[in-house]
Amino acid sequence: MPLILPGNVASATASTTFSVDNSCRLDGSSAYMHKTPGGAGNLRTFTISFWVKKSGLGQQWMFQQGADNGTDTTYLSFTSADQLSFDDYQSADNIQLRTNRLFRDPGAWYHIVIAVDTTQATDTNRVKMYINGTQETSFALSTYPSQNFDTKLNGTELLTLCSRVDDGGSRGLYYNGYLAEVVMIDGLQLAATSFGEFDEDSPTIWKPIDVSGLTFGTNGFYLDFEASDNLGNDANGGTDLTEAGLAATDQATDTPTNNFATFNPLVSITDAPTFSEGNCKIAIGSAGQFGACSTVGLTAGKWYAEFVKSVTSDNDMCVGITSDLDDARSDNHAGVISNSYSYRETGTSITGNSESSYGDSYDTDDVIGVALNLDDNELTFYKDNVVQNSGTALSITAVASTVTGAYFLTASCSSSAQSGTWDANFGGCSAFTLASAANDENGYGNFEFAPPAGFLAICSKNLGSDGG
Repeated sequence: MPLILPGNVASATASTTFSVDNSCRLDGSSAYMHKTPGGAGNLRTFTISFWVKKSGLGQQWMFQQGADNGTDTTYLSFTSADQLSFDDYQSADNIQLRTNRLFRDPGAWYHIVIAVDTTQATDTNRVKMYINGTQETSFALSTYPSQNFDTKLNGTELLTLCSRVDDGGSRGLYYNGYLAEVVMIDGLQLAATSFGEFDEDSPTIWKPIDVSGLTFGTNGFYLDFEASDNLGNDANGGTDLTEAGLAATDQATDTPTNNFATFNPLVSITDAPTFSEGNCKIAIGSAGQFGACSTVGLTAGKWYAEFVKSVTSDNDMCVGITSDLDDARSDNHAGVISNSYSYRETGTSITGNSESSYGDSYDTDDVIGVALNLDDNELTFYKDNVVQNSGTALSITAVASTVTGAYFLTASCSSSAQSGTWDANFGGCSAFTLASAANDENGYGNFEFAPPAGFLAICSKNLGSDGG
């Protein structure tokens, strides 16, 4: 089985009859969407639904509507402790539901539903929260609204997605990660089953369903992110949201129905790199060497990804694979210990801390393809689609004989005195600009160069079919 972070199992291996084609990547520093409705909708009854794959931890805002004074608002956020919190503050805490559950898995998609009907006689029925299809009942804080309470959602004031609006309109606490299937229903309190379903073959797997036929109401909307030139497009036909800090390159194919690998910020070290671009970019400081590894560990099959060193201070950047995550604990670059292999920018290969002549040197903007063949225990590197070492693959230890029983793709720096930046493309959303858009033979991933025959993008649909 692939070594995938737990989260929602549906984001790992489940197939689904309904396919979510696109998501939106937000950078956690400046990207958000907003609109001001033309009139008021239902302030008492509504439902919010969306899928989220977090790239970073800590306090982040998801939805907010109300005055731009940071107080008279209804909002949904992740707290500094990574809990999910739904709040309404209008001179007092009218609503405050904060989970005990923590959301700290950067490798998984979560489905979140907030369903509100303040006209309900029972207070706990006035606000319902669903996570991955199951109603949440364990809360660190639980203040329910009074009957017939008017929230700020669906009002006429500014609605913002993925950032907080403070006094005077200043912004902060931007969301960092991927967002998919964003739905606002005005006038109905809906259960999670209006947006997803459990897989018939596994009752623990929650997956999306087609929501286009729902009744969205006066101020409802549906963001499917299928138009790269208009990511704020309301697929329901209403007024679009205005984008800020977003570009066509922020459209991703990493979705709840096809989850792609990224760099894993949880495999941390003292001198951890800075992660950005949806965990597809790392900046390694002058004190670090390890860099980062992929969220998915591979146990079988043939796999492909691309890397570009966009910044470097010397000739010490290297990319490759590792099986032993002691690399991270010891802050080793790929190739230092056994079951670890890398291609250094000087053109050498490194394994077992031994360096050998291998191929061409590479520079910034050269695309390094990594082709991992676990069926034949081989590793091959490409520079701008040209196979290195005259096509002779590096022999690697059989995966079953490695420390973890899996290989992770990794990018690092071989000197603790230097620094540099790696941009990765696992196929779901590239950290570097693509001049072309080549898929693997199953039709998945967007790469600069077509993967070698038989090699696949590291994504859940391929993991399910190939067994990796």
